[in-house]
Amino acid sequence: MSVPRWSAGLRRLAAPAEERSRRQAARPGDLAAARGLLDVGVGEVDTPIGRLLVAVTRRGLVRVAFSEEEPEAVVEELARRISPRVVRSARMSQARRELAEFLEGRRWRFELPVDPSLARGFARRVLAGAARIPYGRVRTYGELAAALGAPRAARAVGNALGANPMPIVIPCHRVVRAGREVGGYAGGPERKAWLLRLEGALR
Repeated sequence: MSVPRWSAGLRRLAAPAEERSRRQAARPGDLAAARGLLDVGVGEVDTPIGRLLVAVTRRGLVRVAFSEEEPEAVVEELARRISPRVVRSARMSQARRELAEFLEGRRWRFELPVDPSLARGFARRVLAGAARIPYGRVRTYGELAAALGAPRAARAVGNALGANPMPIVIPCHRVVRAGREVGGYAGGPERKAWLLRLEGALR
């Protein structure tokens, strides 16, 4: 997806507010946050593996989307499942900084708070298990399922990881197929392999 199309999709989120912000010398998301009206802030991060859409709530990071996802669809999901008050915002410096540092090989773990609201039940347990896999290490789907006390649930584990709302930050890329094959990934197998090579887990 081209950068202009991606940016245009985000600009449509709050065009009237942006017009007001030019007169008030502030971004619409910043004004909403200052007034306590911002439930979900969205923004973009340019990275070595493409532009990412990042969303944060008052609790923390809630969504990371690769550029192949339609921004309007991501925003609609956030509005439906989190809050209808979704505004483009610049107030996500920690998420931007930590993602950039990680993808440049200068950070081994994330410290920013996360909001798990988009995961439920077993899926949330799967994501918590994936989050415990150390940097530079991998587990198979079966190994993760067994660690969760559900050794026959490898397929369900794969489905939960495929729906991970915060890829990279919750490192579902560290879960691979039996035989240590890369396997599937929401951002594509090429990105998954790139992330594993970054961590030294794939030669």
